Amino acid sequence: MALIKSVRGFTPLIGKNTYLADNAVIIGDVVIGNGCSIWFGTVLRGDVNSIRIGNGVNIQDGSVLHTLYEKSVIEIGNDVSIGHNVTVHGAKICDSALIGMGAVVLDHAVIGEGAIIAAGSVVLSNTQVEPGSIYAGVPARFVKKVASDQAKEINQKIARNYHMYASWYENS
Repeated sequence: MALIKSVRGFTPLIGKNTYLADNAVIIGDVVIGNGCSIWFGTVLRGDVNSIRIGNGVNIQDGSVLHTLYEKSVIEIGNDVSIGHNVTVHGAKICDSALIGMGAVVLDHAVIGEGAIIAAGSVVLSNTQVEPGSIYAGVPARFVKKVASDQAKEINQKIARNYHMYASWYENS
């Protein structure tokens, strides 16, 4: 069973039909929407500031979400996929975005709707990633635009797949 821990008077709120892996850790001021999946070894640490997660979001194995005390928060829109071993620190990720495996997204960065952050990229603080764009590298830089409907469709398909994968664990 996932570790759900209150701290500083904040207790995490978990939406309906949300899968929490056995060793996921959710602490403090965290609100998770409906139909999400929080996978193995993931830590959502809302001890110093808030983490808000929309509906249909998947946060894959080994990812860590945290913030700066009184300076940054995390906002994640709907149908977002956060790949394996991603670090999100005090950033905003808009609807239907995809954050690739091993990426780092730092404080006050904004990842636009339907944007894709390539695996292993580092999105520096205050970076504004345009909707429907692909960013890659260290530091992450603009690579190309993708048709917004195409990016949204691909990213939503991945999010739906993770909802299906989570259903496999319901009776395990």
